Amino acid sequence: MVINNLFPTAVAAFELGRDLSKVEQKFLFNLESHSNTGNSVSTNNYVLRDKRLSSLGSFFNDSLQEYVQTTISPKDGVSLHLTQSWVNYTKKGQFHHKHAHPNSIISGVFYIQAVKDVDKIHFFNENYKQIRIYPKEYNVYNSESWWLPATTGTLYLFPSHLTHMVEQVTTDDTRISLSFNTFYKGTIGDELALTALTL
Repeated sequence: MVINNLFPTAVAAFELGRDLSKVEQKFLFNLESHSNTGNSVSTNNYVLRDKRLSSLGSFFNDSLQEYVQTTISPKDGVSLHLTQSWVNYTKKGQFHHKHAHPNSIISGVFYIQAVKDVDKIHFFNENYKQIRIYPKEYNVYNSESWWLPATTGTLYLFPSHLTHMVEQVTTDDTRISLSFNTFYKGTIGDELALTALTL
């Protein structure tokens, strides 16, 4: 049998490959935050505009451009740029609720502090199934959810419509992640097809 994986959902993983600097740590670990559903989130929702995170922002942007060129491969100078960015704090007994990211094309989550082999990010296939067959063994084709390890220094990029969540923290360490959204810049569509839109 030959299986052709048509129209897959691309969830990309990138590794920072270094420890956060003391300046980055001080900034990210001490942001003012407020309550969110299941955990807390930074009051500053444009954290990547701060010059103390310029190196981290460059890593995110370079990763984003590689992801876009590989998956979307846009023409005519169309690109994605970072919009909002914020930090999530999830303490013992808290969780990051199931959600997606409206008004965004590709979203990212970067793990600043996570417990190896414990923390996971779960993704969900929300497509309606009129008939449901329960499999004897789950795989990427028949599963309604799939998890990937939430590891310190890992960035995940994925389509913003993809629903995801992170389970309750069971250790004493606070799970800290930085999330961001993106949107198109340039002219999308085509003038002759009457679908042009300049952003």
